[in-house]
Amino acid sequence: MRIVITGASGKAGQATLRHFSDTDHDIVATDIAARPSWYTGRFYRADLTQFGEAMDVLAGADAVIHLANIPADWIHTDSHTLNANMLMNNNVFLAAWKLKLKRVVYASSETTLGLPFDEVNYLPVDEGHYPLPNSTYSLSKVMTETMAEQFSRWAGIPFIGLRLSNIFTVDDYAQQPAFARDPEARRWNLFGYIDARDVARSCEAALTASLSGSHAFVIAADDTILDVPTREALEVIHPGMEVPDSVAEYGTLLSNQAAKDQMGFHPQHTWRDEVSG
Repeated sequence: MRIVITGASGKAGQATLRHFSDTDHDIVATDIAARPSWYTGRFYRADLTQFGEAMDVLAGADAVIHLANIPADWIHTDSHTLNANMLMNNNVFLAAWKLKLKRVVYASSETTLGLPFDEVNYLPVDEGHYPLPNSTYSLSKVMTETMAEQFSRWAGIPFIGLRLSNIFTVDDYAQQPAFARDPEARRWNLFGYIDARDVARSCEAALTASLSGSHAFVIAADDTILDVPTREALEVIHPGMEVPDSVAEYGTLLSNQAAKDQMGFHPQHTWRDEVSG
């Protein structure tokens, strides 16, 4: 397939670009930022808030992996974050429909489920916790998932959203010991994370899964980012809250079971293999 990867210069984008560069797919990379220094393939600078530029970069593609967005709510003003993300996502989805792409994979977020997770109805948090946005960033993702449902219906193709947990690269793990034993430092997202290499693998799973219609899946590692047993850490931030026996000793509180069952996605990487001592 010819696959367009948007946001290709970002953390998730570069990991995904590296992953797909080792496949037989024809890859087109795009970002408003500069080309990654290591990448020598086809790359276009594009502003996806402009519909014409979205049409240009998606022309001739079979599928798009849409990772371009403002990635958090503290980088810009609330209004800019909401408006820019909605413009980018609308333009990419609309272009995919008009250009008759076969599949759209896009980055959603764990924040759609309630981050910070001060309001938790049950554990582990799964797709049933949706929607509970608490910022304009998370609202932009909830609105995007709603748009995806309609575009999928109009276009008759799968739209797969990936509710990504906090993304860590191998280099990021160097900071991990600073909070490894501090549940309070990571209470905001229930100690969740996902390795950037597994983000790329989830994109591939979303491209190939036998799915129709619109879906959105939690994408998180099988374990927590803490070097503290899950139940012990949870007792610090949500005393008395029960955890099912199915959750392992260091198991995630952000359930990735639906992604496993419906996409065949199984995380392969853990910080425990990267951090010594």
